Amino acid sequence: MAAMRTRRWRIWSAAVSAAALLLAAGCTGDKGGPPVTASSPPPAVSTEDTLVFAMGQIRILDPALSPDAESLRVTRQVLETLVQAEPGGAVAAPGLAETFSVDGTGTVWTFRLKRGVTFHDGTALDAAAVCANFDRWYRLPAALQAGDISAAWQAVFGGFAKNASSRLGASLFKSCTARDPATAEIALTRASSRFPAAFTLPSFAISSPQALREQAADKPAGGSRYPAYGNKPVGTGPYRFVSWDKAARKVELEAFDGYHGTAAKVQHLIFQTVEAGLRKQALLDGKIDGYDLVAVEDRKPLAEQGFHVLTRPAFNTLYLGINQRGNPALAKPEVRQAIAYAVDRQRLVAEAFPDGAKLALNFHPELLPGWNPDVAAYPHDPAKAKELLAAAGYGSGLKLRFHYPRNVTRPYLPDPKKIFELLAADLRAAGIEVEGVELRWTPDYLNAVAKGTAHDLHLYGVTGNYGEAYDFMGQLFAAPNAEFGVTDADLFARLKTVDGIGDPVQRRPLYEQLNARLLELLPAVPLVHGPDALVLDKNLTGITPSPLTDEDFAAALFT
Repeated sequence: MAAMRTRRWRIWSAAVSAAALLLAAGCTGDKGGPPVTASSPPPAVSTEDTLVFAMGQIRILDPALSPDAESLRVTRQVLETLVQAEPGGAVAAPGLAETFSVDGTGTVWTFRLKRGVTFHDGTALDAAAVCANFDRWYRLPAALQAGDISAAWQAVFGGFAKNASSRLGASLFKSCTARDPATAEIALTRASSRFPAAFTLPSFAISSPQALREQAADKPAGGSRYPAYGNKPVGTGPYRFVSWDKAARKVELEAFDGYHGTAAKVQHLIFQTVEAGLRKQALLDGKIDGYDLVAVEDRKPLAEQGFHVLTRPAFNTLYLGINQRGNPALAKPEVRQAIAYAVDRQRLVAEAFPDGAKLALNFHPELLPGWNPDVAAYPHDPAKAKELLAAAGYGSGLKLRFHYPRNVTRPYLPDPKKIFELLAADLRAAGIEVEGVELRWTPDYLNAVAKGTAHDLHLYGVTGNYGEAYDFMGQLFAAPNAEFGVTDADLFARLKTVDGIGDPVQRRPLYEQLNARLLELLPAVPLVHGPDALVLDKNLTGITPSPLTDEDFAAALFT
């Protein structure tokens, strides 16, 4: 959550990890040899039975205690969740549970487990093992309740059995019961829109209870903040953990012979930390087989050379925020509508974003249930914008302060200055004079937007944690905040209602109505869903890009 406000919890994105957690000089490659420096990629180890994927630095391999996407990229191959996102999508689908359902109150989830599944240590997956994991997370000791350690639990379930801090409220988790060896029942204290999608989070992957006991999983080891289990995870996934060479910044996995699903096609899987600036050349030299977060300017050239550039379905929304609190003009719906008609979102997609970007009609991506195609679309229409401004009493023009950040890139914000310039030109053409205010991303820009005392317009985005529309809408509009200055009690009430419904089928039409309502109120203008991309070697196929960075490396195949 680096550089993100606490109310917007999310797994640290690979974008943040890659930019901030670089390979230290002096790290060796997989077979010894010279140190890795700014001009020396790691030595080659790739073979037909070994896949080497370059990535950012790994923090900890206990997914329950890891908030960063790079570490979780590794654990996703080793451990599995009860519910998983559908391949290439975000909607919840069967995982270790072959079926899952919720009762009429929306508070009791029942999971029927797959039969014959074993952990890598030979012990069996059963309902008691599932409950051992949930009970462990619920009862984490004070030392592991820091916000950057057990962030996922706190964001989804809230507090613990015994809270170490007054900032932690009551837990949404009530109990886990093994009704029989194949049936686990998880009870919540109230119905919540987070489920079942939140069960797909890799932080809730199921570990071997025997390994948790043997490795004292709840006791920080030595001078570390983390228990020893974070160095040697044991799950049910297609790959089992072999080693983590911290000096070489390398994790090695191997295919698990007893896997319950389709066996991994490549025997050895290596995740190697490589500085972001070295990855492209390492790929060109044949020293790695792939890497993530391909620079926008590198995507087309790599594809033209025959490499497989895989664009992920965008799982974020860039929006133009409108602050109704500080400027009386922006409190008028006609002015907000004029702003929406003034901006040319299609040109923004074409000129400021890579292939795979989509114009945003709703505040969440189309791949989530509840997306509504029938909302007010606000096509680019400067004449309509001028009419609305005149109707609101600003026919002679309007001047607005437009904040935008520097020193930051995100999939939804690849070039903040260029995006600002395009939008500012559109607004000026419609009679809205813009004063640009460029601020350093952190802390200046984030603080200014959060306080809401100086900006009229601003650029920001939201990225989903899991496949539920509320995770987008709720992050933005569930309660009054200074960013937008919205005071619409009906909107807050609607969001509270949908958040308290446990059945996802019942939530869907309410989301559709909320999308329509938000596009009437226009607290912000949704602009673009921006994609990122990973690249694979020319002879490597089989991996499906995931909006959640949930790529299945077991499906990879050298041809």
